[in-house]
Amino acid sequence: MLHQHPLLSDLYATFVTLTIALSLLRLWEETAKRGVFDQKLNRKLVHISIGLVFMLCWPLFSSGYRGAWLAALTPGVNIIRMLLVGYGIWKDDATVKSMSRYGDRRELLKGPLYYAITITVACGIYWRASPIAIATICNLCAGDGMADIVGRRFGFKKIPYNRNKSIAGSVAMALFGFLSSLGFMYYFSSFGYVRESWYMALAFLVVSVASAFVESLPVSTDLDDNLTVTLASVLLGSVLF
Repeated sequence: MLHQHPLLSDLYATFVTLTIALSLLRLWEETAKRGVFDQKLNRKLVHISIGLVFMLCWPLFSSGYRGAWLAALTPGVNIIRMLLVGYGIWKDDATVKSMSRYGDRRELLKGPLYYAITITVACGIYWRASPIAIATICNLCAGDGMADIVGRRFGFKKIPYNRNKSIAGSVAMALFGFLSSLGFMYYFSSFGYVRESWYMALAFLVVSVASAFVESLPVSTDLDDNLTVTLASVLLGSVLF
């Protein structure tokens, strides 16, 4: 899309995508620093937006492994960033405040790091022609992010087998994970990367419902839902797609 020479086009695309991603991260760091949103809400806005905006940039790259791996550099850079800040090698209070629950830099070595790894792997391995990448990132970002936001506001009725989770949160996760997957199915189909179908839409719904169920289990709290949701999406997606 950016240049007739494929390699140069991919390099341009990498620069543009990195700029967009880092600018978005900078925006959320500023909102966290200025207290525009509650810290937990700010953290979830980061969680929802980064992966989805990154996926919107995929059509900038060429098809094939080179495009996928160069695209994966963007979340790959964030992996390094999480490690440096989490271990205290690089001091970045704004990043810690925007991505952690309690303001502890070591939190970046768990959920935020797993999040960056998941998106990197989904991009580098599955890429834009695979519905698995769509389902994984959409359920991780839109689904899991909205589950927390809705659950905190409307989660009065708790799930019997896990009192830390609410029915409203799980319903929101399944719904927003599915709707965002559906949106990216149409988005990527407009470029010819996937072929939209009722079967694919139904499969996205099944994966989103299953991911929401897995996220509601106590094991997701004990481990990390960034891992369990990803694993559920990949395993079930491998069967259905």
